[in-house]
Amino acid sequence: MNKLVSAVLVVSLMMSCGQEKVYLPKPRLFPQVNLPEKGYQEASESDCPFTFTYPTYGSLNREEYFKDEDPVHSCWFDLTMKEINASIHFSYIPVNDRPHFDELVNDAFRMVTEHNQKADGRRDSLFRNKHDVEGLLFDIEGDVATPIQFFMTDSTSHFLRASLYFDDKVDADSIAPVLRFVRTDIDTLIESFQWKF
Repeated sequence: MNKLVSAVLVVSLMMSCGQEKVYLPKPRLFPQVNLPEKGYQEASESDCPFTFTYPTYGSLNREEYFKDEDPVHSCWFDLTMKEINASIHFSYIPVNDRPHFDELVNDAFRMVTEHNQKADGRRDSLFRNKHDVEGLLFDIEGDVATPIQFFMTDSTSHFLRASLYFDDKVDADSIAPVLRFVRTDIDTLIESFQWKF
């Protein structure tokens, strides 16, 4: 009986050795992202003292509420981009005087600095567009809620602050292609932005 069991084991081992499958680890993948087609349209909100160009795959929306408070000015809205699951929140505040302007700039820096604990780094870029609108853009690297924030101002009368939000948990590696895609649209928006006089 021992010889029979030994023979069956030997034959089984010989058969299994000849057809050995080689298993390879699967490559690391991220979900496929279908980005919308590029196109732009003009925005000119009636109660806002500015115009700009924004992507055709986005829409300008206002919610019915504002954190249970009245907004500082009626010009606030979201640029909602459902196809990429993101939005840019815009808040306009008229500047009263120089101390008020300094307070608005400090608030913008404070809101950006709140991301320092999760951020891997930050790049601040001053800009001046072809319409002489000046501002500062913050690129915040890492798994942060708002990877791009910026403000635009004439430093005497107008101040507009904007923040990009993703509607999902932010994983910097996963959203990188979408962030690159929307960054070009933000650059276009900034370059086209102008105050109404």
